[in-house]
Amino acid sequence: MADPSSYRPKPGEIPDSPGVYRFRDEHRRVIYVGKAKSLRQRLANYFQDLAGLHPRTRSMVTTAASVEWTVVSTEVEALQLEYSWIKEYDPRFNVKYRDDKSYPYLAVTMNEEFPRVQVMRGHKKKGVRYFGPYTHAWAIRDTVDLLLRVFPVRTCSAGVFKNAARTGRPCLLGYIDKCSAPCVDRISAEDHRGLAEEFSDFMTGRTGAYLRRLERRMAQAAEEMEYERAARLRDDIAALKKAMEKSAVVLADATDADLIAVAEDELEAAVQIFHVRGGRVRGQRGWVTDKVEEITTGALVEHALQQLYGEETGDAVPREVLVPALPDPVEPVQQWLTGRRGSGVSLRIPQRGDKRALMETVERNAQQALVLHKTKRASDLTTRSRALEEITDALELDSAPLRIECYDISHLQGDDVVASMVVFEDGLARRSEYRRFQIKGFAGQDDVRSMHEVITRRFRRYLAEKERTGEWADGGEPGAEDSSAGLAEPPVTTLTEDEGRPRRFAYPPQLVVVDGGAPQVAAAQRALDELGIDDIAVCGLAKRLEEVWLPGETDPVVLPRTSEGLYLLQRVRDEAHRFAITYQRAKRAKRFRAGPLDEVPGLGETRKQALIKHFGSVKRLRSATIDQICEVPGIGRKTAETIVAALDRAAPAAPAVNTATGEIMDDTEEPGQTTGSPGEPVSTGAPDERRGQDR
Repeated sequence: MADPSSYRPKPGEIPDSPGVYRFRDEHRRVIYVGKAKSLRQRLANYFQDLAGLHPRTRSMVTTAASVEWTVVSTEVEALQLEYSWIKEYDPRFNVKYRDDKSYPYLAVTMNEEFPRVQVMRGHKKKGVRYFGPYTHAWAIRDTVDLLLRVFPVRTCSAGVFKNAARTGRPCLLGYIDKCSAPCVDRISAEDHRGLAEEFSDFMTGRTGAYLRRLERRMAQAAEEMEYERAARLRDDIAALKKAMEKSAVVLADATDADLIAVAEDELEAAVQIFHVRGGRVRGQRGWVTDKVEEITTGALVEHALQQLYGEETGDAVPREVLVPALPDPVEPVQQWLTGRRGSGVSLRIPQRGDKRALMETVERNAQQALVLHKTKRASDLTTRSRALEEITDALELDSAPLRIECYDISHLQGDDVVASMVVFEDGLARRSEYRRFQIKGFAGQDDVRSMHEVITRRFRRYLAEKERTGEWADGGEPGAEDSSAGLAEPPVTTLTEDEGRPRRFAYPPQLVVVDGGAPQVAAAQRALDELGIDDIAVCGLAKRLEEVWLPGETDPVVLPRTSEGLYLLQRVRDEAHRFAITYQRAKRAKRFRAGPLDEVPGLGETRKQALIKHFGSVKRLRSATIDQICEVPGIGRKTAETIVAALDRAAPAAPAVNTATGEIMDDTEEPGQTTGSPGEPVSTGAPDERRGQDR
């Protein structure tokens, strides 16, 4: 724990101008990013009496070992730089809105020749039109099912589309008129794109004109006594109206707006967003965050706006954003939103009327989300803090293990031995820092020796990174000037080093947990001792009785079954076990699929497929001459000689047998029927795989 006075800037050193500041810990990792209208006034607040600081702020300034800043010319630039740095460094003490859901969107892939309507999650792609987000994927599918009657746009995957085009037969939707079947040329690419455009227009809220046009066509068909066509149009109108009823009108003036509400207490805050397009609620989403410091509702709204619109441009940013409180000052945020949209954006608090009534509904949703979040055991800040305190007391650590790394070994009867490393920070999984290892030092099954190798390799890399960054320089302290890292005084200059993003294995844990008992713990401690590391605690969690083993102790530490600390250690151990088994199974599956062509150095998947397409199978390739192999596009003589040598070394595969008839099958399969190296018969399962058990 650092004393903030040890790195407090000298009086008059901090400029009285707008800027962005970063707090770093002793390992040069950025742990907090903030912006300020006046850097001098803002940073002074962090160096007051610790007793007067918010608990999370106090934890941040005592974890930090240095502070630096960058001066900008305007507050809008400070807002943009703060957002980009938060996205880049992912500081542990910054306000980060999190949710356990990935919200689905209704997407129209206008970037394809034949646009497709589908449910999409994750990052948005260029050229795809998105509608939503929706709370549930089934809500999207219900809406699409109704609209396909009127807008029969393609919904099938690329594989289904290509198969239909090859066979000349459309899928079921094509037969029941819920797809225009462009795969079999029932409609041209231009007309199909027009259908997709009409579908998108309807989803954006342009419904009135289209419904009136259908009603006129229905009346005209009735006048011409084409009653069947009139009935179809009547059913189309009913389907569209039913789809519209699923999102009720909430604003009569067809407003496009986003409404943001915040519910908060002393420790956490929940944010709810309603997306209103054409006067209808088209989507809803929400986040929850820990309050890092004493932060106003306006500041929470500002962070929510950054997360919501930081990656959006154009119409994705609405003309109007309604909030419960305005950021202070509001002008930079409004200018930033205007720049993202490309036209004016109104940021205001609704005072009366329908918009105020809808805001109250959003606020009720935010309150319910906060209450629900509080009931979730793993995400509750108080519970996590208690778990870390219990671990600290039980293991007699000097400070709470804010970063825990857990290691597990996995193999199948001594084959494909791998290890996993998972990371938990502040009691929550940090999946971006998970790592996996292949055991290289020896062959066979030896969990203790494997654990020693993994710990040695991981922390040898850590020591190498410490040396590279100059933390071992004579008289050097973490954060001190280092010419090799490009640092200089004053700290307002731009850094040319990793800028707080640790390279692999560059950030040490306070606690190492191994999956196992006393032998595995002793191996891990021996590895650390051999490397000269004495400031990292080690323990092991044995599966049988859930006992916690410490190095050099003959008796384990037994935590109560109701202990939050034991619950956290179990979650860390189980996650390491899951990650290790997933890797081991993937590695084993890849080995079973391997063929003789995989042994040819420099021969990639494309050229392997070209060889099999040319010869038909590996058997025929074996009998080919070097000159015949050179006829394959992309295969030179040297590569052909290497292929022939590799196939000569590899023993021919056993002939495939039809298990129903006992007939020996000729090795003349088509390229699409292969597994692993195309054309090579593959056994259905090795004896080890059938009998063995994953560990």
